[in-house]
Amino acid sequence: MRAAFSILALVIVAAIVLSLVKKQAAALKPPPAGASAASGALPNPKAVGQQVQSSIDDAARRAVEAASAATN
Repeated sequence: MRAAFSILALVIVAAIVLSLVKKQAAALKPPPAGASAASGALPNPKAVGQQVQSSIDDAARRAVEAASAATN
């Protein structure tokens, strides 16, 4: 009788673990092909790089102007 309860407990625990694994696996699946419209809204990496470089150049130019004004 004790062995039967132990086996039943193992079966219940195994069922719980398998259901949790199934939920996790479903969460890891990539979105369907129709959902790729959201990824189309992402900006072009090259354009973002150009904007960042432009901001860096502008900040460097302002730093040089501020340093020049401070020495005069």
